[in-house]
Amino acid sequence: MAETVTLFRPVGKKELDLIAASGYREFPRRLPEQPIFYPVTNEEYAIQIARDWNARLSVDRSGFVTRFEVRKAYLDLYETHIVGGRKHEEYWIPADELKEFNENLVGKIEVIAEFKNP
Repeated sequence: MAETVTLFRPVGKKELDLIAASGYREFPRRLPEQPIFYPVTNEEYAIQIARDWNARLSVDRSGFVTRFEVRKAYLDLYETHIVGGRKHEEYWIPADELKEFNENLVGKIEVIAEFKNP
């Protein structure tokens, strides 16, 4: 069995619906104005984004945290980036490489947290 790395991704309702439509097996294509896919390395950072950004600023006032496994051998092709404090660590996957990223997911994408803002 391949060694994996656990990653997280904060998503809004629209993205979650597309993930669900795939059977929780892949992330949807990026929009033209979204050249990078940003999975994050820790749950705390994903919660912060889903709760403080998605749930506060999205039209439907909701945010979700997903957790998933990626083959380590594939992920080793990419560096992590710190984009604020030490806990703000993420991978930058070019949008045109998302298909290959999805092919390296192991198992299903899980929803592990949901945030709603009235």
